[in-house]
Amino acid sequence: MKLFPILWTFIFCSAVAVAQPSPQSTADAELPSLLVIYKDIHAHPELSGHEEHTATLVAKELRAAGCQVTEHLGKYEKSDLRGYGVVGVMKNGDGPTVLVRTDMDALPVEEETGLPYASRVVVKNDEDKDVHVMHACGHDVHVAAFIGTARALGKLKDQWHGTIVFVAQPAEEIGSGARALLKDGLYDRFGKPNFALGFHDKADLQTGHIGVTEGYTSANVDSVDVTVRGVGGHGGYPHKTKDPIVLAAEIINAWQTIASRENNPLDPIVITVGSIHGGTKHNIIPDEVKMQITVRTYKPQVRERVLADIDRIAKGCAAAAGIPPDLAPIVSVSKDFVAPATYNNPELTKRLIAVWKKSLGNENVEIVDPTMGGEDFSEYSLPDHSIPAVDFHFGAVDPAKIAEFKQAGKELPTLHSSKFAPVPEPTIRVGIIGMTTAVLELMKK
Repeated sequence: MKLFPILWTFIFCSAVAVAQPSPQSTADAELPSLLVIYKDIHAHPELSGHEEHTATLVAKELRAAGCQVTEHLGKYEKSDLRGYGVVGVMKNGDGPTVLVRTDMDALPVEEETGLPYASRVVVKNDEDKDVHVMHACGHDVHVAAFIGTARALGKLKDQWHGTIVFVAQPAEEIGSGARALLKDGLYDRFGKPNFALGFHDKADLQTGHIGVTEGYTSANVDSVDVTVRGVGGHGGYPHKTKDPIVLAAEIINAWQTIASRENNPLDPIVITVGSIHGGTKHNIIPDEVKMQITVRTYKPQVRERVLADIDRIAKGCAAAAGIPPDLAPIVSVSKDFVAPATYNNPELTKRLIAVWKKSLGNENVEIVDPTMGGEDFSEYSLPDHSIPAVDFHFGAVDPAKIAEFKQAGKELPTLHSSKFAPVPEPTIRVGIIGMTTAVLELMKK
């Protein structure tokens, strides 16, 4: 007779254990509704500094997940940009504060994926030109996984304690959104976090996988404008001019020696001339040429030296060409469009790798190479990296597609490509599991 109460107790406890929610089960339960949200955001992308629809949707979802929500955050250097940052605070007793960040903005790209929910949006950009808009970097999938993480952690409060600060950030693509939120008092108003976590889908990593890098994982990105000046005139009388087009060509070639001859090969740098404009007609030598450059580095001292080298070489080439000092090239480093290098705290990275291997399996967690792409998530760890931070990747590509392209010797569509499209369900799912398990590890009871 005494066996029956014991047996019923065993059955009841087993049922409770089975029914206890987990990051995996919660992600699976939320996926259908998150897929609807993802397709909505994908079909209605918004340019940097114009994320009104996306921000409103995120604010609504964070409230529904149990957060105290503040909207319209962000103070930009450019005063004409409105702040569409959203912060949701979820409190659960005393404990550490963890920042969880997503980005929201899209790109001026015309979508060519052929998806039934593809973007057909065309808007006026800040220069009043008509541009197509597309989520070509996966920020739409980030937002869906971010909302899923908030929902999951709201349902798993028995497994963590402390404060989670969910940050939906605008203007990542122009490198100024994180800085705008911090300038608007993000840490003063919501508390300086003990840890900062971010994620990004990866266009060459298979779904179901997490990829992460210890240490530097993305680069400093500086935008530099250069005006090469000369003395214009008739194309038939070049000896009576100082041709800025020829000079610009010489400067571009000379800049390449910064990487090949002036830099330690173990300190990566990339100098890209992305835009060059000069002249109006076949037979006219113009007065000036304008160039736009991106400079990518990791270490602060390398960044400072390379920017100085660009200025020195441009002016040196001009002097060698006989350009007078009052017409020396004008080199201007933008203060608006800049992103510091992202540094993943090595100890924190190792700690999270162990958690991800346990939740996803050893074979589904990869150490991936750092990139020279930019990511302003770096701002949240502060210039001295005093806030331990990790920005990890989650796979967005069907393994069969990776194998198909590899066999054909072709490159997969990259981020910012008009043909990039993550596989939604498995990508969102692993984003939720990866972020939720990371937060639970840092805030566990």
